[in-house]
Amino acid sequence: MPVSNSETTSTTESPMDRPPIPKKSPRQGFAAVLDNPRFLILWVGQVFSQLADKIYLVLMIALIAGNFQGENQPISGWVSAIMIAFTIPAVLFGSLAGVYVDRWSKKGVLVISNLIRAAFVFIIPPLLWLCQDDKVAITVAWLPDWLRRWQHQTQDVFFLPLGFLVLLVMTFIDSTITQFFAPAEQATISLIVKRRHLLSANSLFTTTMMAMTIIGFAIGEPLLELAANMANTINLSWEEGKASVVGFSYLIAGLILSFLRTGEKREHYEKERPHAFDDIKDGISYLSNNHRVRNALIQLVILFSIFAALSVLAVRMAETIPGMKAEQFGFLLATGGLGMAFGAAILGNWGQRFRNNQLGLWGSIGMAVSLVGLSLGTSSLWITLLMTTFLGLFAAFVGVPMQTIIQSETPVDMRGKVFGLQNNAVNIALSLPLALAGIAETLVGLPPVFLGLAVMAIAGGVLTWFIGLQE
Repeated sequence: MPVSNSETTSTTESPMDRPPIPKKSPRQGFAAVLDNPRFLILWVGQVFSQLADKIYLVLMIALIAGNFQGENQPISGWVSAIMIAFTIPAVLFGSLAGVYVDRWSKKGVLVISNLIRAAFVFIIPPLLWLCQDDKVAITVAWLPDWLRRWQHQTQDVFFLPLGFLVLLVMTFIDSTITQFFAPAEQATISLIVKRRHLLSANSLFTTTMMAMTIIGFAIGEPLLELAANMANTINLSWEEGKASVVGFSYLIAGLILSFLRTGEKREHYEKERPHAFDDIKDGISYLSNNHRVRNALIQLVILFSIFAALSVLAVRMAETIPGMKAEQFGFLLATGGLGMAFGAAILGNWGQRFRNNQLGLWGSIGMAVSLVGLSLGTSSLWITLLMTTFLGLFAAFVGVPMQTIIQSETPVDMRGKVFGLQNNAVNIALSLPLALAGIAETLVGLPPVFLGLAVMAIAGGVLTWFIGLQE
């Protein structure tokens, strides 16, 4: 018997008849990387670690002023020695540290480096107490006459406080450990962030780094004073109170990073490895054969050289600007950092729409124009502030995309070596201009030096153009 159509019609709706479920559009910019819980842990750890790094230098200045600086004695000589102790490990151990980062667990390096630095900061006040009033005889007879006259040193022997030598040693150790933390952090970003989000991740890290530089130097002194006053209420010394700010920042960073999962496999970093210096040669060989990564690294070196020179020239700029004092040079540098933070924020949210080489080329041109503007307006406060802000903004357009190229195109087993070499090269680039910029300014003046830096920026733009040709 035939069955009617009404009887065969099913009351169940076919899947083909259902309206399509709208797909969520993929999140972009900072929101995309902050949705990644592993990246969020790394980023928060970076905040505390970076803050500790910046306040550490403020702590050293406070300890020197409170324990060693004589009445009416300039503090610059003491601080210069601390800065040298902080810089030497970066030049000596940057590459070697990167090699060992490839051999070790990245998470282990991040956690242990922060915990060790916390421990060393906590023991500084007891060591200063043990060394109080002790001095060490330093022979300077070997110094050339011109250097002795420059240092106003007429005797062959002078006595240096033993406690200050303790600060130098502790600073050297702190900086040495930092050389392991930096490449491990860069390598970890590549492990936990998808390639398409690397630009946003690097932008956020750059923004955070610049923000911590500004915040750390701005709140460091009042925060240390607050800690000293609180320590006094519980019968602790002011040194212990101030050191606790830095020590606890490192400690919190280490504890937060202990929750990080990097996805590394134990067999990767436990396998037998060649000699460390062979690994360094491998890293150099990789850079010589990979033009894009090498050119990106060279452009980063140029970028950091320009900013290192700016940090020296800012003192002279502050002197020449009506209404400013030399010691207010940090205000000029802060505007550059603010501009870089703005640039990194722009890249983090909209930079994915453009190619890395395009961003680098625009950044190089913008930096060159800003430096030319500085050469023309060295006596105007507002022109100087505006040009310094633009310089920082366009510097982000160079630094963030170049770092992204290095991260995205370096194989996993080469990242520690390459980032170690990068750390080494950048720190050398930071050191040489500190010595040369002041001499050049004395010989030819500010405007020619700024024009020379503009030429360097254009040279970086040419490298970016070559990177674009090889894509």
